[in-house]
Amino acid sequence: MAGGAPRNVVALTARSRAVRRGRATQVAPARGLTVIVTMLLAGCAVGPEFVPPPAPDVSGYERGGTPTTTASANVAGGAAQRLISGRDIPGEWWRLFGSPPLKSLMEDALRNNPDLQAAQAALRVARENAAAGVGAFFPTADASFSAVRQKVPSDFFGEPADPSIFNVYTGQVSVAYTPDVFGLTRRTVESLDAQADAQRFALEATYLTLTSNIVVAAVQEASLRGQIAATQRIIKIERDVLDLLKRQQGLGQIAEADVAAQEAALAQVEQTLPPLQRQLGQQRHLLAALSGRLPSNEPTETFVLAALHLPRDLPLSLPSNLVRQRPDIRAAEANLQSASAQVGVAIANRLPNITLSANDGSLAFRLAELFSPGTGFWALAGSVAQPIFRGGALMHRELAAWAAFDQAAAQYRSTVTTAFQNVADALTALRTDAVALQKAVVAERATARSLTIARRRLELGDINYLLLLNAQQAYQQALISLVQAQANRYADTAALFQALGGGWWNREDVAPPPPPPFLPVFQ
Repeated sequence: MAGGAPRNVVALTARSRAVRRGRATQVAPARGLTVIVTMLLAGCAVGPEFVPPPAPDVSGYERGGTPTTTASANVAGGAAQRLISGRDIPGEWWRLFGSPPLKSLMEDALRNNPDLQAAQAALRVARENAAAGVGAFFPTADASFSAVRQKVPSDFFGEPADPSIFNVYTGQVSVAYTPDVFGLTRRTVESLDAQADAQRFALEATYLTLTSNIVVAAVQEASLRGQIAATQRIIKIERDVLDLLKRQQGLGQIAEADVAAQEAALAQVEQTLPPLQRQLGQQRHLLAALSGRLPSNEPTETFVLAALHLPRDLPLSLPSNLVRQRPDIRAAEANLQSASAQVGVAIANRLPNITLSANDGSLAFRLAELFSPGTGFWALAGSVAQPIFRGGALMHRELAAWAAFDQAAAQYRSTVTTAFQNVADALTALRTDAVALQKAVVAERATARSLTIARRRLELGDINYLLLLNAQQAYQQALISLVQAQANRYADTAALFQALGGGWWNREDVAPPPPPPFLPVFQ
């Protein structure tokens, strides 16, 4: 039985507010008897019937629509990318980068990452708890045996007892059953199932976060290696210029101040190399940790930008599908359903509780006669308990359950908003970083030509050294910016796959759950 049968989160939230305004008043006695009888006949479950919230009514992720093609640049990682609306996402989307080292590292991490293993264990816990909750639907049966040796006082019955010391043996089977009249068990199991679903999607979120972090970390390592190579190239140029200036000073063509200035410029460039090497070392440590290794046992795979392939065709899921693809949204929805079921639990706890029980056994003074004729006994019992006064505790627990539902509904809406923001951010980054790479290529080539011209003119004695110094600094900044812009294209692509849910629904690497340990079937 649905308490109003709300159709969405807004309706459920409105119902919770209405209940709070009414302070969950008790039903009148005569009317309450009618309601109880009706519930007994219908076998209904009190509380709201959960309906998954609808997807946001939007047609896109950005105002004005999203361009379907990015800008291109004539450099590695500069190809134009196409956004294909409604295209599905492969389960192992990182393979699109065409990197065997990345594939190998990912497989290692999926086997050994402790965070992923902890999430898998947490899912097993939630599923076993849900399975345990189903046991409340069935009667409980317990077998017992007791043996008592007892002495009674000699004048216990006003005359000497014969015998005064005797044994009593009792064997019996007790059965108890609580009919789920008002749906207390059903709502409890519904909440446990929803919690298991939430943990399942939490596992998928952990999986997605891990794979995305590995791809981004690999891209960052490739970027740092590129920046180090660019810095070493600039250092070589600076040293060549310094050698030229020293020769010219020896010929009396330039002043010593120009040589000193070049030495300072070389030292400044060399000073930028150790921080990059430090970041590279830390990035290697991060990859080791993500793959479940210690830093001293870092993976052998290394990454450079030239070995990564930039995917040309990118999926763009429809907004209506995003809420079914994002594991964090699915987990928030499961938490919302669990909170909805807990409202039913709180309501059912305020209604009568019916218990049926039966005992069947045998009692004898000798063990050999325990199951002889005339020693048997049995009992049937039924009870109904209606909470009358609990100091307002049950009422406030129901109100707290409604408040928890409101909280879960707000958290769900926040998760959806964040998911759409993530996709919009990734799309903006794809578009703008493609243009940034295009401009970085132009800047690098222009500053390279400027530096070449300046060096030639310096060799001919036709330029002031300060102009050469400015050309060197401009080329250094342009070359580092170019490497960073190339890496951004790969990182933006990984961010889009992550924002769209990562294709977990297409995974083929999910192992079946392990078989349960041997347990007696009746427990």
